[in-house]
Amino acid sequence: MTAEERAKKIKVLIFDVDGVLTDGQIFVIPGPDGKGIESKGFAAHDGLGISLGRLGGLRIGIITKRNSQTVAIRARDLKLEFVYQGQAHKMEAAKDILAKTGYSLDEMAYVGDDIIDLPVMRACGLSIATANARQQVKDAAHYITPNAGGQGAGRDAIDFILSAQGSLERVIEAYLDYENPAAGVADVGVGNM
Repeated sequence: MTAEERAKKIKVLIFDVDGVLTDGQIFVIPGPDGKGIESKGFAAHDGLGISLGRLGGLRIGIITKRNSQTVAIRARDLKLEFVYQGQAHKMEAAKDILAKTGYSLDEMAYVGDDIIDLPVMRACGLSIATANARQQVKDAAHYITPNAGGQGAGRDAIDFILSAQGSLERVIEAYLDYENPAAGVADVGVGNM
């Protein structure tokens, strides 16, 4: 089956975070209490892509090994339906998402960049690697994004899926229609997190 054929079946899209929705760098700033304050950069293109994906009917979330207040804030701003942090064995979280949605593994897409993502990528219907992914991850992927993590790879994945489903242009027009109430519901937050 081609990547496009696989993408046509996708109902749930799950992202790793570090190296996928970020460029993988983690900045730690010393706080006054002696603990570190974590900082990461996220791409605005990915945020708008998540709005498009939701408007296109995708259910979207993240599974990440790290626990991060920065990620929790960004996930809340993006209105992500599924947020799993502290997941050393990501397949367990993927199975929980499928149990909650009633969808099958064939209807799930996963975007990853490192070997911790391989169990889900090997099992799901559409596995996507970012341009900056480790070679083992690229080898397991059905599709590799043109852009690196933190530089629009998430948007690449969404555009690929919606294009394969034949809905990307319709979804873009629906998003741009300021009178469309569904666009407002699908849209991400406005900052001031």
